[in-house]
Amino acid sequence: MMKTKIKSISVFGVALGIGAAWAFMVFFAGIASIFNWGMTFVTAMSSIYVGYGPTVLGTLIGTFWGFIDGAIFGLIFATIYNLVQKK
Repeated sequence: MMKTKIKSISVFGVALGIGAAWAFMVFFAGIASIFNWGMTFVTAMSSIYVGYGPTVLGTLIGTFWGFIDGAIFGLIFATIYNLVQKK
């Protein structure tokens, strides 16, 4: 049986993808919290993301922080994955 070599994943691509997905989720939760939905999540995340809150400006600030946070996580995840899969 022939062994196939597993290719590395794109660290930059994974970082952008996870960053964008998490930013979208934080944005959606922020907009929903303006209508008093999901306030528990927004309150909890506002203790981590400075400026995040149930306002339009707070939602945009939280979306920025969410993208940065998700991108850093994606970068770390993809880097560790590439290191582990080489062995």
